[in-house]
Amino acid sequence: MRRTVLLAGFAALGALLIGRAVQVQLVNADFYRNEGALRQVRNVVIPAHRGNLLDRNGEPLAISTPIKTLWGKPKSLAEQPAAMREVAALLNLDAEKLNARITDYAERDREFVYIARHIEPARVERVLALKIDGLQADREFRRYYPSGPAAAHLIGFTDIDDRGREGLEMAYDDWLSGESGRRRLLQDRYGREIDELELIKPALPGKDLALSIDRQLQYIASRALADVISRHRAESASLVVMKVQTGEIMAMANYPTYNPNDTSDRSGGRQRNRAVTDVFEPGSTMKPFTIAAALASGRFQPDSIVHTSPGSYRIGKYRISDTKDHGWLDLGGIVTKSSNVGVSKVARDLDPEQMWEVFDAFGFGRPPGSEFPGEVAGYFNHPTLWHHIEQASVSYGYGIAVSALQLVRAYAAIANDGVMPPVSFVALDEVPEGRRVIDEDVAADVSRMLESVVLEGTGTRARIPGYTVAGKTGTSHRSQSGSYAEDRYISLFAGFAPASDPEYAAVVVVHDPKAGGHFGSQVAAPVFAEVMAHALRIGGIEPDDIDGERAHVIGVRKPAGADDNRAGAIGTDAPAGADDNRAGTIGIDVPTGADQQRADMVRDDSGADRS
Repeated sequence: MRRTVLLAGFAALGALLIGRAVQVQLVNADFYRNEGALRQVRNVVIPAHRGNLLDRNGEPLAISTPIKTLWGKPKSLAEQPAAMREVAALLNLDAEKLNARITDYAERDREFVYIARHIEPARVERVLALKIDGLQADREFRRYYPSGPAAAHLIGFTDIDDRGREGLEMAYDDWLSGESGRRRLLQDRYGREIDELELIKPALPGKDLALSIDRQLQYIASRALADVISRHRAESASLVVMKVQTGEIMAMANYPTYNPNDTSDRSGGRQRNRAVTDVFEPGSTMKPFTIAAALASGRFQPDSIVHTSPGSYRIGKYRISDTKDHGWLDLGGIVTKSSNVGVSKVARDLDPEQMWEVFDAFGFGRPPGSEFPGEVAGYFNHPTLWHHIEQASVSYGYGIAVSALQLVRAYAAIANDGVMPPVSFVALDEVPEGRRVIDEDVAADVSRMLESVVLEGTGTRARIPGYTVAGKTGTSHRSQSGSYAEDRYISLFAGFAPASDPEYAAVVVVHDPKAGGHFGSQVAAPVFAEVMAHALRIGGIEPDDIDGERAHVIGVRKPAGADDNRAGAIGTDAPAGADDNRAGTIGIDVPTGADQQRADMVRDDSGADRS
C-alpha cells in the first residue's frame, strides 16, 4: 500500500513537471522567449563621431576621443546598496547621494540612471570587475582642445552630450554633429557584450571644418596678451588679426582666458569672447574715419589745412584740448599729431547726415554679420539723436561704442582700397565679394596718413623692421557708473601691414592698464608690432622696406605754419563775427554729467597718443 502511494506521488509529480514543461515550452513559449531576450538582447545607441575643427593648415583645434560612461537599471541597483558604495569609492562619488538617487529612480519606475559619465577606461574596468548585476558601460565621445586656453574664446566647447555650447562649436554645431546609429547585441547578466546580432542603423559622423585660424599665430597672440596684462597690470585685453582681402580671421584672442578641457573652469563669464561681445569707446582710432568722411564729402582735400591754435576749442560752454598748440595742420597732420581740436573742427564742417553715412558704411552700429554667438552691433546714434556736441565727440571716438571685431574690419576696408570684406571664421579658397564703403582714392589718402602716424607720429612703437606699417593709436577713459573714470583707461592700436600692399589688419585693445603707462602708443602699439611681425613671417610676406626709404615715397608734410592763408583753411582766429563757429569743436568745461566728462577726456586722449 505504501509503495502504491509513493509511486502515485512520483507519477503525479512527473505529470506536474511535464505539464509545466508543456506550458513553458509550448503554451507560454513566446512570453518566456521575450523575457529572456529582454535580459540578454539589447538595442544600443551608436554615438556619432563629432567632426573635427582644424586650423587653416589642417592642425587640430578640436577633436573627439572615445570615453566610457557607466549607467544602470535603477531597480536592480537599488537592491545592492553595499555594492554601489564600492562603486562610489572607485569613482570618488558620495555613496549616500548615489544610493539615494538610484532609489529615487527605482521608486519612479525609471528604466535608466547614469552613474557617472566620461570616465577613464582604467577606472571603468575596475568598476565592471565588481560584476554588479544591472550595471553597464557604454561608449561616448568627449571633446579635446589641443590649444587649450590659447583658443578657448574662439573655439568654445561642447557640453557632456557633445553639443556646442560656446564659440565656433556652437556656431557650427549642425555641421559638426553627426547622426547616431543603433545596433542589437547579446549580453550577459552583467551587461557585458557577448555578440553583435544586428546593425540596425549605422552612425553617420559629423563633418570636419577647416577654420581660417592659424594655430601658431593664435598661440602667439594669446601669449602676447598674457605678457601685456602682466607687464602693465591690466584688467583684460583682446586682439584680432584679419586677412584684409578675404575677411578671414587669422587670430582672435582674449585675456584672461580659461581651459576648455576643464569643465570646472567654465564659469564666471570668463568664456565670453570679448573681441565680439564687448564694446568700448575707441578714442583716437576713430579719427581716420572722420577724415575719410571729410574727403568723401568733397569739402576737403588731403592738403586742406585747419587752424588748431591755441590748442583748445570751444563749443558753447564745452572745450576740447590738445596737449600742445599744433598751429596749422593739414588733414594728414591732424591724424599724425592726433589733434582733437583739428578733427573736431573738420567734423563740425561736415553735414551730420553725410558723416553718419560714412561711419554707417564702415559698419559702426551694425552687427558684423560673422554669425559668431553673441556678436553685438555696438552703439552709434543717428544724427537726429545727436546732442549738440556729439558730432565733434564722435569724431575722436567718444559717444560711439564698437567691438574689436568691428574696428579691425573697418581698418581692413581702408587697407583693401575701400572695400569691406565679409567676416569669415572658415578658411576660404577664393576671395569673396566685398562691399565698397569709400572711394579707392580716399582709402589711399587715409592709408598714407596712417603710415605717417607710424613713421613720424604717435605710433612709432608699432614699427616692424623691414616692413611698412600703417595704423593709429588711441586712448579713451573707461565709463564707470554712468560717467568717466579719471584714472582708468582703454589703450588701443589699430592698423595694417605691409602698408604698401596690405595683407593683414589687426586691433589690440587693453583695458585698465595700471603700470608702465596707459597710452595706446605705450601699451597697445608694441603688442601690435610683435604679433603682426609674426603674422607676416608665418604668412611668408616679403619685406617691403628693407632700406627704410618708405618715408621718402609717401612724402613729408610741410611744417606747421606753412601757407597759413591757403584757400580751404578752416578754424582761423578771425575777427569777431566772422564765421567763428563754422568748424566748431567740443569743449571741456562742461558743468555736469557725462557730456562734461566726455569733453574733459579729450585732453588726455590727445596726450594719450604721444609716443
